[in-house]
Amino acid sequence: MIKKLLLMITALALPAAAARADDMAQKGREIFKANQHAVVTVQAVLKITGPRASENKIDATGTVLDPSGLTVLALSSVDPADLSRRLSEQNKMETEVTDVKILLDDGTEMPAEIVLRDKDLDLAYVRPKAKPATPMAAVDLSKSSAAEMLEPLIVLNRLNRAAGRAYSACVERIAAVIQKPRTFYIPETSGTTVALGSPAFALNGNIVGLFVRRAVNAGDAGARNMNEFVTVILIPAEDILKGAKQAPEAKAAADKPAGTPAEKDKKDQK
Repeated sequence: MIKKLLLMITALALPAAAARADDMAQKGREIFKANQHAVVTVQAVLKITGPRASENKIDATGTVLDPSGLTVLALSSVDPADLSRRLSEQNKMETEVTDVKILLDDGTEMPAEIVLRDKDLDLAYVRPKAKPATPMAAVDLSKSSAAEMLEPLIVLNRLNRAAGRAYSACVERIAAVIQKPRTFYIPETSGTTVALGSPAFALNGNIVGLFVRRAVNAGDAGARNMNEFVTVILIPAEDILKGAKQAPEAKAAADKPAGTPAEKDKKDQK
């Protein structure tokens, strides 16, 4: 009798679970369709000076925040040396991010520049140097949601050149909610399947945040134990919005005097 009862419970539970999975998939496809074009590739050239001088072209995922083209991405995705400096003050490598472009899905390459950096949050804000011919698709940060432990989120990304820069989506769950020193979330996969700069959405369609790296000073340990001092986190949309409101216009930024965000960017690159 017990075995029969268990079989009956299982038979009833399976269709319900399948229905929930189908419902999540449907909501995920709706979120993907509504927001995919707000996810772009940001291409930058990282120039490293010093004993091992080099110049590397880097592709990173960015999320467009308004129709003017203001885009946010993880600072460490275009300037990994900045992450190394946060880990250890002994790292004196000098870097400069140059020739920034926003790559659209129609093949358009929009010259852009980093107009604001937030090292604490690992965020870089990029603007096109010229006004886009048509308003760009953007994510509305003012419509955001908080997340709870084990909550499923829909994460969007734009893949690399080998994958034809196709748009993609996946389901990511929240493994932990950190409240101090500020609120942020730890993904279930610890960032192994999500790309930095990818936006994450709640099933109601509201954005939850953006994936970035969090690093703490490693002291003498340095890069030897890097995994102990660096992790991928989901930073809340409201923190991203605060920076977006401070991001200057790209053209005007170049003419601002020392001490303005644009001038600070140039100093931070070294």
